[in-house]
Amino acid sequence: MKPRIKIATARTPDGGEIELYQHDSDFSININGQELMNSLHHESELELARLGCAHLLGCKSASILIGGLGMGYTLRQALDMLNPCAQVVVGELLGPVVEWNREFLGQLNGHPLEDDRVDVQTGDIVALISRSKSKFDAILLDIDNGPAAMTDSGNRRLYGQEGIQACQRVLRKQGCLAVWSAEPSKKFEKLLMSCGFQVTRFRVPAYKGSKTQSRFIFVASEDKNVLPPGGGELRQSSKKVAKGSRIKFRKRR
Repeated sequence: MKPRIKIATARTPDGGEIELYQHDSDFSININGQELMNSLHHESELELARLGCAHLLGCKSASILIGGLGMGYTLRQALDMLNPCAQVVVGELLGPVVEWNREFLGQLNGHPLEDDRVDVQTGDIVALISRSKSKFDAILLDIDNGPAAMTDSGNRRLYGQEGIQACQRVLRKQGCLAVWSAEPSKKFEKLLMSCGFQVTRFRVPAYKGSKTQSRFIFVASEDKNVLPPGGGELRQSSKKVAKGSRIKFRKRR
């Protein structure tokens, strides 16, 4: 068996160290010694695209934003679902992660960055969203560890009110915001609802066949009719609410 080797390193904006490891044909990315992602465990990244883009099947000219490139699995799944005329913007904070995908990780999923539909932009994702002139039919966020950010303290802004409202402003009518998370979060669901979103939470396996390790995907839209079926309790605002309005909770029937 081949040893696990470190093949690249980079610094995060917080001054931490991010490392790329390879073991046989598998890869992992660590942050400050803690594993952030592993190519063996990517089913939830595929589910993020499946759930966030489910309402776009058959759409001829969809435009989506993927926040966080990771190892390219969400991007690959989205491209496989979308029409040849679709446009996909990928926002990635760390330039080295983009380079690693081009040099090492593209082999995992058919080199999705080479697809002509893809536009990769590096830098702060909230700034990217805020300056976006195009309206998106879907925004898929898989940055850091989800709402409980662990890599860059600046990522917490993305999952706060400022970031969610920025996403809301650039979503088209009947657009969806899908957010990957390592953990469930009632607080985050309430924040989404306070912005006027209808929200459903999906518990998905961390890797195919897993019955013990789960991840969570929140799918939110102002129109509950475009939310994908299934999931947990549908959490609805009683109407499109302004900031500070009272929220009512109803169970999905």
